This record gives sequence, C-alpha cells and structure tokens, in this order.
Amino acid sequence: MNIQELNTALVTIIQKKQELSKLSYNDNRYDDVEEELHDLEDEFNDNFGEYLEEVLGDVHMKVCPDTDVLLPTAYLPETLNAEELNGKQGVWVEADAYPNKEARLVLVPSPTRLILSVGKNVREEVWSTEV
Repeated sequence: MNIQELNTALVTIIQKKQELSKLSYNDNRYDDVEEELHDLEDEFNDNFGEYLEEVLGDVHMKVCPDTDVLLPTAYLPETLNAEELNGKQGVWVEADAYPNKEARLVLVPSPTRLILSVGKNVREEVWSTEV
C-alpha cells in the first residue's frame, strides 16, 4: 500500500468536497464539480477500498463492534484540519467506551488516520498510517 498516494487522494477528495460546498445548486459548475467528486470517490474506493475496509473492520471490532462498516469514503470529513471536526462529520458509531454519547469515526489526512470524535471535546486517534 502506497501510503503517500492514499493521503494525496484523501486530500484531493476533501478539497473537492470543499469546492462543491461553496457552490450553490444554481451555479453552472455545480453538476460538473459534483461529478468530479463522485469520480474521485469511486477511484478512491477502487484503489484503497480493500485496504481501508480491512482497517475499518479492525477498528470497528475494537471501538464499535455493534456498528456496520461502510465504504471508506463515508468516513471523510468536510475539512482538511482535524482540529475543525464537528459532530456531524464522518460515520456515526456506537462506541463502547462512550455509551449514550454521539460518536463518529472520521478518516482524516496528513497523516492518514481514523479519529473517534465524541461531542466537542473528545478526539481520539484510533488508527494511523504512522508507525
């Protein structure tokens, strides 16, 4: 697995999501940018999906065994900065360590890692490509 390519692809998708979020539905470029985003997501899942689904499966077993694993692109945030994560980004999970709390798993870049986000205060790294 080329971790640098994975991280670059992740950054590219998030940047495209940010570009799309700045456009209104009436913008002439909206459909084209949305299609570019979907193509990037499809390519990401084709190139890295098998690897990331295995990683996500392991993380889910440790952190949130009662929650199904989704496609890797479902875990992507709206921002490149992990410090700017809010409670609505990533995939909602039932985290065993935080019962009765809204928790989310988010796949963030630089380095590529999975963050368990709980409320406004908890940001726990649960997996990373860094050794």
